[in-house]
Amino acid sequence: MGRVLVSGGAGFLGSHLCDALLAAGHEVTAIDDLSTGTRANLQAAGAHARFHFEQADVLQPLCGQYDRLYHLACPASPAQYRRDPVRTLKVAVTGTLHALELAAQTGARLLLASTSEVYGDPLIHPQPESYFGNVDTQGTRACYDEGKRAAETLVADFVRTRRVDARTARIFNTYGPRMALADGRVVTNFIVAALQGKPLQLTGGGGQGRSFCYVDDLIAGLTGLMETHSAHASAPTNLGMPQQISVRELAHLVIRLTGSKSTLADTPGEAGDPARRCPDISRARAMFGFDPKTGLEQGLLRTIDYARGALASAATVR
Repeated sequence: MGRVLVSGGAGFLGSHLCDALLAAGHEVTAIDDLSTGTRANLQAAGAHARFHFEQADVLQPLCGQYDRLYHLACPASPAQYRRDPVRTLKVAVTGTLHALELAAQTGARLLLASTSEVYGDPLIHPQPESYFGNVDTQGTRACYDEGKRAAETLVADFVRTRRVDARTARIFNTYGPRMALADGRVVTNFIVAALQGKPLQLTGGGGQGRSFCYVDDLIAGLTGLMETHSAHASAPTNLGMPQQISVRELAHLVIRLTGSKSTLADTPGEAGDPARRCPDISRARAMFGFDPKTGLEQGLLRTIDYARGALASAATVR
């Protein structure tokens, strides 16, 4: 088993990834500046002797000897990355540069957590990796969208010029336990509103198409991509659920699963909000058999249970 570094390891995806890597027998070091991640997310990982945590900022050079480097560190929700867009862009670019420099120095294999946001408001559906996207470089999402596009360019250049062994995962909407309940994502927005009996806000009428991948399936995709021996491994690879649902349909489903009496409320559309977002996962299927298994209802019930407990705990603390 190997030594693995997970940047952004205290975040939603990062903490689940740490759990999976520990279960597979690896020695895992997580680094995180805790600006969006939390130590509570690492409670299970912290019980392992093979787990180590360091509070660190990827804007500073990284060090250490590792076999695998999963680079997840970056604010990922609109509420998070818009809070300080200049820093978000710096983290996406400079943080990735530091991760790649460590990989080049030590020979570690690197995986960049990129995003479906690189496709912007896509004009092709579903989105294949060959699509170059439709991105507004001046919009309020651009700090994240363009930051990740630049990060992908850095990975490609390090592969070409430094012979770094690297992979790029374009992650589509993912949900599950440990999501930050106030991060502004549609799944948590709806679940929290439903549990509190408040109206579910349908931005722009709720006709937008989205796909939702349960976190366990996404983590299996990340580790599968990292370990594949495919000749195409260095090319960007979509990871997500290939089935699409409208935001309005999601709202009705959340209300039913929570048993809530909440109503729906239409609110004005948001600039730059993609009309549809759904991955073509043919490449991941061919390379390592990626096939998300968790149905939306099943995953939402687990996420609702988590949110209900988190809200109860927060109320007790107050």
